[in-house]
Amino acid sequence: MKGSGSITAQHYATGGIMTLTWRDGVITEIKPSSSTLSEDLWFAPGLVDLQINGFGGVDFQHDGLTESELLQASRALRSAGCARFLLTLVTDRWESLLARVAHLRTLRSESDELSSAIAGWHIEGPFLSSEPGYCGAHDPTLMCNPTPDLIRQLRVLTGCDPVLVTLAPERPGAFEAIVEAVKLGMRVSLGHTNASVDCLSRAIAAGATGFTHLGNACPQALDRHDNILWRVLDADGLMVSLIADGIHVSPSLFRLLHRAIPVESIYYTTDAMSAAGTGPGRYQLGKLELEVGGDGVVRQLGRTNFAGSALTPFDGIFRAAKMLNRSWQKVWDGFSSRPAKWMKISHQIEVGAEATFCLVRPHCGSSSGDVTVIWRGEALAPAGASEKH
Repeated sequence: MKGSGSITAQHYATGGIMTLTWRDGVITEIKPSSSTLSEDLWFAPGLVDLQINGFGGVDFQHDGLTESELLQASRALRSAGCARFLLTLVTDRWESLLARVAHLRTLRSESDELSSAIAGWHIEGPFLSSEPGYCGAHDPTLMCNPTPDLIRQLRVLTGCDPVLVTLAPERPGAFEAIVEAVKLGMRVSLGHTNASVDCLSRAIAAGATGFTHLGNACPQALDRHDNILWRVLDADGLMVSLIADGIHVSPSLFRLLHRAIPVESIYYTTDAMSAAGTGPGRYQLGKLELEVGGDGVVRQLGRTNFAGSALTPFDGIFRAAKMLNRSWQKVWDGFSSRPAKWMKISHQIEVGAEATFCLVRPHCGSSSGDVTVIWRGEALAPAGASEKH
């Protein structure tokens, strides 16, 4: 369904009051307005998350997912402000991963709604470090070396879809695989890695342009003189993702990373798994049984290490803003325009574009708010208020 209508609200970036009009799901006019708003209402691009492992009780790692389950997850994401996302699959046997991609892509092709929501695919593994700490919650026994042929197999399955591949460049064959992936139009992000300075440099020269959830997927105890954090900060040309929950990256480190890395080279992600958008309890991430405590932290049963997150995208905006002591408007692009531009995902609020955007109602005097997603000109039910932190 595609709707028609108009809204007058403040533009998230300029603060100017604008009237936005759309017909049959397409924006037809954006113009300044002299109206006085009766409420604190803003419009902004829909959020874009490049690392969604599951959401709203649905685990994307399971075989045999149904269209109904995918719609359940994508609708829950939209209610949390996220208009488009990369469906993320984690380490498994390569043949199982490819079969999962093929199945999910078929489901997406049969649903106009899913085609709009699932912008592409993020393959996080099995080309990762098997070293303790660096492998994170991924099964080290399933790790393998990337090859150009495996990359070509992935491209055949995904067609022209945006694809992000996270790999550890120290694995044998990684440089050749990076070259092939870039040649085939994929983005390569380094992560779950203990690569040396030279190895990182060679990977960047081969075409890698990203780093996945910096500050995570590494041991708690690191050499203070030489570690993966320092090496990445000393490298040039990487688009770095940060999990904006204040848990995976502490507020102080979050601020320091923003001082060391140009803001244009940072984007935010939830790294959400099935518990996101639900509540405390036990959930699955592939074959892993995970537990979400009252603190909202996702852990493997009986262990202290993190395993994905239960963060929702809209709440991530307010958490990032609070950590940086900035307005939510100032951090919005890190969870929308910057990741979309990097992955070449259509995401503009402009005449002729799809009428998909967010309406934000901040809570007065509080680091929280409500969001309503206009999707193809139709308003979705407002999400619940974001948590207060």
